Amino acid sequence: MNASVNTQAKGPDARAEALVASYERAGYARIAPAILQPAEPFLDLSGEDIRKRMYLTTAPGGGEFCLRPDLTIPVSRDYLASPLAGKPAGYCYLGPVFRHRSDAPAEFLQAGIESFGRPDQAAADAEMLSLGLEATAHYGLATPDIRIGDVALFAGLIAGLDLPPAWKRRLVKDFNRKSNLAQDLDRLVLGGNNSRPEYQGVLAALAGSDPKGAHALVTDLLSIAGINAVGGRSVAEIAERFLEQSALGVSAKLPRDVRALIERFLAIAGEPDEAAAELRALASEGNMTQALAPAIDLFESRTGFLAARGIDLQRVRFSTAFGRGFDYYTGFVFELTDPARTGDPLVAGGRYDGLFTRLGSAAPISAVGFAAWIERLSVYGGAS
Repeated sequence: MNASVNTQAKGPDARAEALVASYERAGYARIAPAILQPAEPFLDLSGEDIRKRMYLTTAPGGGEFCLRPDLTIPVSRDYLASPLAGKPAGYCYLGPVFRHRSDAPAEFLQAGIESFGRPDQAAADAEMLSLGLEATAHYGLATPDIRIGDVALFAGLIAGLDLPPAWKRRLVKDFNRKSNLAQDLDRLVLGGNNSRPEYQGVLAALAGSDPKGAHALVTDLLSIAGINAVGGRSVAEIAERFLEQSALGVSAKLPRDVRALIERFLAIAGEPDEAAAELRALASEGNMTQALAPAIDLFESRTGFLAARGIDLQRVRFSTAFGRGFDYYTGFVFELTDPARTGDPLVAGGRYDGLFTRLGSAAPISAVGFAAWIERLSVYGGAS
């Protein structure tokens, strides 16, 4: 293992323990998932930045494992394996996570909350932001910058476009990768199909195939070649990427005025109520009301719950282009930062309703949560 892992990391301080104790009093059961986790869920579901920072190891039987780089997936897996799976439940935690960082120890503490199965999504989102603000106040920072976004708004916009399903999935997937998103839009304006020629034979053979059969074929070919992972990607993810390239080869074209609509959408930012008015105007003018209305309704409902919790909306900076570096987010996202320091978040999280079906659940389960970086919060005074 890389020598930069801090095997002598200090245990949680009294303030961190007090913070998590307050979460327990609020009704969130404390949980301590295993540190060593199967690598595949993280390789398949986390963002590129996390994948390249993971610590991976291979078991004697060939299975790939990792030191947990975050706690959302481990907590989710434990919940899914419990008798409470599918029912409303909330968990809190405090423990180490592991990511390669060139300028800091690879082992560091995170506290946080994960809330599963609640039907009142807007209220649950507002509760997460409120509890996140309590964490910064607990450590002595009463007025952090509050930045929020909503991946569901972008997904709703894309769902309303006249594009093949594979292209819709690609655009939503690249929402957090702005340069990739711009390249996608360039490619669509030009006509869509410019797959790499060296892959044309494989992609042509896969085109129009049964999705499950095609996935099995690619996975088998990779296994026969002795490939277990490439560049931090699992065999399953490599197969998915081949199938995606095959589907993206379908001819598609995005009119320039539609691209302009997308760029106008991504430029909306400001106080939440003003942004909602801009979103409704854009939806009406772009004939997108049916596609965007459900996400805008949820956005406005959430704003109401934030105000009801005493959060000053004038302090909240919303942007349609704001996302976080995890691929599993599907809705509300937020970060709390100190305006006097670097842009690194002190507390951050969001909604990830699609995660459980990707972890094997037969039915979707609503989910929202956040993590607090104890090492960043500990520089403040706060309560002891």
